[in-house]
Amino acid sequence: QVPLVESGGGLVQAGGSLRLSCAASGRTFSGNAMGWFRQAPGKEREFVACILWRSDSTYYTDSVKGRFAISRPNAKNMVFLQMNSLKPEDTGVYYCAANTAGSGGYSFTNARAYDYWGQGTQVTVSS
Repeated sequence: QVPLVESGGGLVQAGGSLRLSCAASGRTFSGNAMGWFRQAPGKEREFVACILWRSDSTYYTDSVKGRFAISRPNAKNMVFLQMNSLKPEDTGVYYCAANTAGSGGYSFTNARAYDYWGQGTQVTVSS
């Protein structure tokens, strides 16, 4: 089990910033990647960003490039998502995900590549 706990969501005005945190509790995470996905009301869950553990390579969906940054501190059981210049269309529930085994052939931008998920944290951006 790799319980994932997100925090940092909330209500912010357009143009504001939030930082989301995801902690893999219980033990040091030794998987391949961690990612953030989001789901807006009435829409499917979509990829936001991910970071590969071995290379620290990062990937973003086009709509957040230049505004969001995924990172991890030296501790190997946390990942952050810094969100700047927030827009109302960024509203949704943000989920942290971890890949601890093979990706099953899926890109790490695909939710199917991840085998553990957090409960989600709500982000609401008002116009």
